[in-house]
Amino acid sequence: MDALKSAGRAIIRSPSIAKQSWGGGRHKKLPENWTDTRETLLEGMLFHLKYLGMTLVEQPKGEELSAAAVKRIVATAKASGKKLQKVLLKVTPRGIILYDSVTNKLIENVSIYRISYCTADKLHDKVFAYIAQSQQNETLECHAFLCTKRKMAQAVTLTVAQAFKVAFEFWQVSRDGKCEFLT
Repeated sequence: MDALKSAGRAIIRSPSIAKQSWGGGRHKKLPENWTDTRETLLEGMLFHLKYLGMTLVEQPKGEELSAAAVKRIVATAKASGKKLQKVLLKVTPRGIILYDSVTNKLIENVSIYRISYCTADKLHDKVFAYIAQSQQNETLECHAFLCTKRKMAQAVTLTVAQAFKVAFEFWQVSRDGKCEFLT
C-alpha cells in the first residue's frame, strides 16, 4: 500500500484543484496530498471514465483473476465495435456510485462492503477494474473502465483503497457507538 501511495504522490504535483474531478478533457490535477485528505474523500472524488463492460468471475479477488476478466471485457468491447458509454465514477467511503455522463442518471450504487477487489490492470494499463458482489443475485462481477491515462487508472485505484481505509476506520469507531456516519 505504501508503494501505491508514494506512486500516487509522484503522479500528482499540483496543489490546486478547481473541482473534485479528474479526467475528461479538462485535465485537472489532483492535489498532491489527495490520499491524505479525508474531507475530499468524504465529499466524493469524481472521475470521468468510459465503461468497458462487466463479466462474471469465480473468486472475490486476485491479480491473475482480474487480469483474465479485464482481458475478456476488453476483447468483448473491441469486438462489439460500439462506442463506449461515458460515465462519472464517484468514490466515497460508502462505495462507488456510477452516473451516465450524458444524462446524469444513476447507473449503479455499489456499497463499499460489496467490493472485494480493485486494480489498475498491468497489461491494459489504462484500465481500472473492481470486483463486487451483485445486489440482485449475489454473483461476483468484474467491472472495467477505460481511463484517459495510465496514471488516472492508478489514481482511481488508490482512491478506492483510501475509501476502504476510511470506511474501516468509521466501522471501528461505530462499533463503540460513537459514529453515526454508517447508520
